Amino acid sequence: MPTQNSSGNFSSVPILDWDLLSTPEGKAKFLDQQRHALVNVGFLYLSNPPVACADIDAVVAYMPRLFDLPQEEKERIRMVHSPHFFGYSRFGAEFTKGRTDQREQFDFGTPYESKWAPGDPEYLRLWGPSQWPKEELVPGFKEVYLRYLAQVERLSYAFIELLAEAFELSEESFLPFFPGGLKPELGVLMHRSKLVKYPARKEGESDQGVGPHYDGGFLTFLLQASDHRGLQVQNLAGEWIDAPPIPGTFIVNIGKALETVTQGVARATSHRVISPPEGSAPRYSIPFFQNVAQAITLGRNVLPLKPEILQLKESRGQVGAVDCEAAFNTSDVFVHHLIFAGLTVAAVNYAEYDEHPTGLVNLIGRVKSHPDVAERHYPDMFKRFFPDGLPVQGSAY
Repeated sequence: MPTQNSSGNFSSVPILDWDLLSTPEGKAKFLDQQRHALVNVGFLYLSNPPVACADIDAVVAYMPRLFDLPQEEKERIRMVHSPHFFGYSRFGAEFTKGRTDQREQFDFGTPYESKWAPGDPEYLRLWGPSQWPKEELVPGFKEVYLRYLAQVERLSYAFIELLAEAFELSEESFLPFFPGGLKPELGVLMHRSKLVKYPARKEGESDQGVGPHYDGGFLTFLLQASDHRGLQVQNLAGEWIDAPPIPGTFIVNIGKALETVTQGVARATSHRVISPPEGSAPRYSIPFFQNVAQAITLGRNVLPLKPEILQLKESRGQVGAVDCEAAFNTSDVFVHHLIFAGLTVAAVNYAEYDEHPTGLVNLIGRVKSHPDVAERHYPDMFKRFFPDGLPVQGSAY
């Protein structure tokens, strides 16, 4: 039976070294550390990841250039033009927990050709090709970024392989979630990514880069692409713990989908981003969100964990009050209408993973986050969630 120390009230985020996997002894140590991080923290740093440093550096170097694109080019690839919710989102377009998120962003995905046809479930339209800026404006960006995404995608599957070992599961246990297996051809599934800019806050403005939230998928791989602090992770006691940038690392965190299929053993953790202080340069970050098969209902396909693995979650204690479960501002017009209509207030109601295909749960989340996209491409769903018309902002989480 695996040993586990209770440390749900962590005071720092653990660092795991990918290079440990080069020896049998090192791999055993890595798996023990991984299991601890998954169960007790929900976040970890991954140092020396198998992603080319030259590609990481190149992507980071492109960030300011991307956000300095002419406004007309940003408008040309605004998300509203994409039924797949890819493209540019203006500063302040979303809110979390009733407060505006002070960020600007581009959404891209791994290469995927849409397989949706009329009569298919509408959520299948969510996967499809990205919108890209013109090559002459950011020469080489698309090629470099796709090469970077391909490496992070392979890393995400390798991390799941290790998670299977840490939780004493077979790789076959994950086939319902990853139909191509854990070494698939690229393009079998579509994964999402963002390039995000958090400007320095101005005097008197909110410091909410993005408010407290959980991620919804299996795993998130975050590249902190500037030196600014800002990411904070909430422990079981409700304390906010800094996760500052560490060169040569990714931040890896657990999403609600993985928490669901592990029956709560792997822990999704509330986190937020604080905007850079007044007078500083912007903060940049690049999250990669690992998806699973769209048609699977997670609550009906939980992993066959052994009793001794299931018992690990008992050692970490109970989750206290966390900010991402705090009450909404019910005076907000958008929130008021959702409550009045008897609909889920949060952008993603993770309990729906027990009842609906993941593709539908994710589509609902995107519709609530980006109602302008829904109005154009998903009019029936838009009318359901926004009976009084287009709101000023969408609910990010």
